[in-house]
Amino acid sequence: MPNSNKVIEESLDARILSLEKLFVADVLSYSGEIVDIVADGFRTALESIVEKKNKIVVVLETNGGYIEVAERIVDTIRHHYKEVEFCVPGSAMSTGTVLVMSGDAIHMDYYSRLGPIDPQIERPGGRGLIPALGYLIQYQRLLSKAEDGIITTAETAILMEKFDQGDLYHFEQARALSITLLKEWLTTYKFGKWVETAERKIPVTEKMKRERAEQIAGILNETETWHSHSRAISMEVLKSKLKLQIDDFGNNPELSKAIRKYHALSSDYLIRRGRSFVIHTRNNYMPLMEI
Repeated sequence: MPNSNKVIEESLDARILSLEKLFVADVLSYSGEIVDIVADGFRTALESIVEKKNKIVVVLETNGGYIEVAERIVDTIRHHYKEVEFCVPGSAMSTGTVLVMSGDAIHMDYYSRLGPIDPQIERPGGRGLIPALGYLIQYQRLLSKAEDGIITTAETAILMEKFDQGDLYHFEQARALSITLLKEWLTTYKFGKWVETAERKIPVTEKMKRERAEQIAGILNETETWHSHSRAISMEVLKSKLKLQIDDFGNNPELSKAIRKYHALSSDYLIRRGRSFVIHTRNNYMPLMEI
């Protein structure tokens, strides 16, 4: 390894150790899409952490990916740790948002962003990933025009040739799984210690937790509200519109500085090395095989 790369990775190790001290937890950082290869990487990284603490903080940067992989990642993390928190210095979109909702706590600041629930699916023919909701919405739009008798010849051709029923079923199942997991994870983990309402001081029941989780899942799945797969949702919107409890690391200057320093160097190094998938724990910088 070139000496300059070694120096940078040693600096990243030092910065992740600083985060561990401030969070009083093990820290795992992941940058990249949530695809099949990543679940194996999480398993390897987590198994390599010796003398584990009870808590881990996952620093996440992702545009999204496969919801099935997110489910496996959560199962893997929970196998090793009783308490799991997520920190989002930049963006955790789509399936990344669902993954973040599996945490006992979520750390963001005013710059951080989550996104609507919109799992990504492999494009027909293996040509990359596409948002499942966008595909379904376009299909329903053309189908409605056909039912109303106002569809054009070109649109009819698209409806007949571009929308495979098997693909549509797969996309619908991915959307349903995303919503199901988000509700399950919120109820079990994020709301696990929620015992009393903030304003009226009413005891919180399991039914109330489930209803709040369903409400959040519904809002995040409203395409009319967010309009775009890549629409960024700020911490303030999550707090005000979804009434979701977020820990603002911006209120802790020392922690905020440490998170920003780590994230800035990590992001710059990813670009410099041309990496797309990297997992980092203390003394273990793991670029994953490109796909």
